[in-house]
Amino acid sequence: MYEEIRNKERQMEIKPTESELEILQVIWKKGQCTVREVHEELAKNKDAGYTTTLKLMQIMHDKGMVERDTTSKTHLYKALFTMEQAQSNALDKILSTVFKGSTSDLVIQALGQHRASKDEIDAIKNFLNQFDQDKK
Repeated sequence: MYEEIRNKERQMEIKPTESELEILQVIWKKGQCTVREVHEELAKNKDAGYTTTLKLMQIMHDKGMVERDTTSKTHLYKALFTMEQAQSNALDKILSTVFKGSTSDLVIQALGQHRASKDEIDAIKNFLNQFDQDKK
């Protein structure tokens, strides 16, 4: 029980850097993977050395972002929090610091800056309709 509470507290404190988020994207996509697999995926889009990827993943392990299975020669890494948790933490930070807690300002800015597709607009409308129904 105490360990679960401590893990949740640690997850709230986690603020991945841009490079760490790139690594986490690969791990979330694959579920668990080796340093080599992460490095090969990252190398498709940017020039990064294997040792840099290894060092970053070791740091992420030390920070409590990933766990490492060392039972075999090739270590497997797995994220200790979900993409949704990372998105929620990042959004909470942006909402409170940049938008001073104004959800409407955040949404207006997001929709004004980025062209949403018809499907995205429909999904937003459906969400708002459901949200409105839940409030009644």
